[in-house]
Amino acid sequence: MNLIDKQLKEEIVKAFKALFDFELNTADFELQPTRKEFEGTHTLVVFPYLRHTKKGPEQSGEAIGEYLVGNAAIVSAFNVIKGFLNLSIAETAWIDIAKTISTADTFGNFEATGEKVMVEFSSPNTNKPLHLGHLRNNFLGDSVAKILAARGHQVMKVNLVNDRGIHICKSMLAYEKFGQGETPESTGIKGDKLIGNYYVRFDQEYKKEIEGLIHQGADPEEAKKKAPLMLEAQEMLKKWEQGDDATVSLWKKMNGWVFDGFDISYQTMGISFDKIYHESDTYLLGKDIIQEGLEKGVFFQKEDNSVWADLTADKLDEKLVLRGDGTSVYMTQDIGTCDLKHKDFAFNKSVYVVGNEQDYHFKVLFTIMEKLGRGYADGLFHLSYGMVDLPSGKMKSREGTVVDADDLMQEMFDTAQKQTEELGKIEGLTENEAEELFRTLGLGALKYFLLKVDPKKRMLFNPQESIEFQGNTGPFIQYTHARISAILRRADSLEIDQDFDATKVGSLHPRALDLIHKLTEYPKVIDNAAKDYSPALVAQYVYELAKTYNGFYQEVPIFNED
Repeated sequence: MNLIDKQLKEEIVKAFKALFDFELNTADFELQPTRKEFEGTHTLVVFPYLRHTKKGPEQSGEAIGEYLVGNAAIVSAFNVIKGFLNLSIAETAWIDIAKTISTADTFGNFEATGEKVMVEFSSPNTNKPLHLGHLRNNFLGDSVAKILAARGHQVMKVNLVNDRGIHICKSMLAYEKFGQGETPESTGIKGDKLIGNYYVRFDQEYKKEIEGLIHQGADPEEAKKKAPLMLEAQEMLKKWEQGDDATVSLWKKMNGWVFDGFDISYQTMGISFDKIYHESDTYLLGKDIIQEGLEKGVFFQKEDNSVWADLTADKLDEKLVLRGDGTSVYMTQDIGTCDLKHKDFAFNKSVYVVGNEQDYHFKVLFTIMEKLGRGYADGLFHLSYGMVDLPSGKMKSREGTVVDADDLMQEMFDTAQKQTEELGKIEGLTENEAEELFRTLGLGALKYFLLKVDPKKRMLFNPQESIEFQGNTGPFIQYTHARISAILRRADSLEIDQDFDATKVGSLHPRALDLIHKLTEYPKVIDNAAKDYSPALVAQYVYELAKTYNGFYQEVPIFNED
């Protein structure tokens, strides 16, 4: 709650006590922003309190408004529209707030809550480079982690890399068959992209084999299972699980190339992690917990020895948690990894940033952890987000039609360069400074465009639209920030004391009042964004703040002041 809201609510509590002898609690009501067509900044809805005021809505509003104007220095005027009491805040109060904001290093900071939150995001596969969907995932996870830290929580950012399984073996097999020993160094191709090419190559050759088998009279479904490449990939997976030296050696070499590639991409994005888990280390976890679940009656065994969770009473279905031959499924290792993560970082909340196609999986996982009696199960949360589409349509990794994250970021840097040079904004910059500017603008545009949309919504990403210098874009906000920074530099060069004496401020321009009011909302925005895990709330606020500032800048001639 900001300082104005806090003071105003306390005065309203006093009004209810004095006028109606009713003990209202500040936690029991919220003030709303006044609608733009009416005078005022804060609105109290009086309808819920008519049984205590024993008056009609208009009379109740008038009585409270008159009391506040007469007794609370913070309120300068009021008006009542039906049951809505619109309050205007005294200029002196706004000036005091401006003074507080400008001199407090801690404005918008929250005290430590003592709550530990783990945020898991990125989770790439080591058979392909990061793509546009990964960009939304990474920016969401990183931004949510920053918001939660700003809210006072202790945050740990983790990445669970999917570095094993049949999809990894497909790339390995294609490289073994068609790679001819090429390396990232020999080809000049980034490691993750090189391996991604072989994942695509596997799919192309596999499809040819299927077509050949169908041409020989095989059933299409049977052809998919019997295609030699698929059988070889399955055999390779078995060898990997058995620790075959040659297979494991190839796996380590190819994964090493991919990790080197990922590191470059993460560095370009400005993303880092506190801990990286690897599925190759965690895939055997959870089997002991399956035994525990059997003993507790959470799971049951079928005749083929497979183990299942019956979740039909929870409006879910029966879920396989261990195969009849004793091998794990994804759910087995997710159960085990849950326990491992809690052991590593005794979190109160664990946020999984994963696309909405996994909604059902996480409902099942969280229900199972609750039934197993894990005390932390209440804190498990799936931050489910919508997919990202391009004007050209949906992407598919196997067919090589994904939009590569590195390529897209480079396109953003190039677009920023083109637009900035056209506007003549790089005069006097060195080559390195100009390069840094293009990267800052391009990455800012990309991050902002992907974060300004509610995470739950599917979205269409338009690179050209995102880099515009006007409208709801990153560059517009960056430009506003640059304008403010220039004014502060000018003040420094003129040796103007940037502290001010609030008592000497005669009156406030309406635009200045709007700006101070908008600034006071910041802590509330952080609080709501942390509760909802929604960077979109911060993005929208910063855009509104930039617009409000520009309105102030245009109407208040700062450089012409004495």
